Amino acid sequence: MENTQDTPSFVTPQGRRIAYHLSDGTGPTVVFLGGFKSDMGGNKAVHLEQWAREAGRAFLRFDYSGHGESGEDFTDGAIGDWFEDACAAIGLLSGKVVLVGSSMGGWISLLVARAMPERVAGIVTIAAAPDFTEDSMWAGFSDAQKQELMAGQVALPSEYGEAYIITRRLIEEGRDRLVLRDPLLLPFPVRSLQGTADVDVDMSVALRLLDHAQSPDMRLTLVDGADHRFSNDECLELIVSSVEEVLARTG
Repeated sequence: MENTQDTPSFVTPQGRRIAYHLSDGTGPTVVFLGGFKSDMGGNKAVHLEQWAREAGRAFLRFDYSGHGESGEDFTDGAIGDWFEDACAAIGLLSGKVVLVGSSMGGWISLLVARAMPERVAGIVTIAAAPDFTEDSMWAGFSDAQKQELMAGQVALPSEYGEAYIITRRLIEEGRDRLVLRDPLLLPFPVRSLQGTADVDVDMSVALRLLDHAQSPDMRLTLVDGADHRFSNDECLELIVSSVEEVLARTG
């Protein structure tokens, strides 16, 4: 995570303080939506920001509440909160946006598109994890873990550092935000990127999203051997080229 003392921030209508970085440029503004317990100082967000500055493209990255430099505690948050944070961040901008959603950010981008389709010019997802609280976490819990969760919370080991604390609210609130159960209209260009070596989000999720969403221009690219981080040089360049392709098709 970046250690920036003068990071700008704003307060959402719900009262949460959100840290962000906004680069001026031409629109549509590219907005990066990070993953579960990640932050806006990650490789993908920073690489996209550098590309945007060189291309003269408006770009926004931010931390959800409970993430990175933003306020609140991580364990107080849920999918709906982070969706509201994203909507408030987009509210800082004028005109349309191209959403780049990584992992959980892919789910958030679909929620934003469903809530305000008139603001979205296109989407790029990277190892998108729609409905993961239900289909991955809850479905994968043992009976003992489910009992522990229903009593308040359960700890899950993580390859990325300290254990994830999963709260009952995260699971139950997530059930109100599912996007793969009802029709999902995406009336704009969509590019989905997925690594074949991703052990956190199975390729079947990307295929399910491709089959489920209704879009006039949606493509899925599978990258052999890429893992969930999707942040080596080749993957970063593929993200950029996918964003450029979506921008070129926004008219």
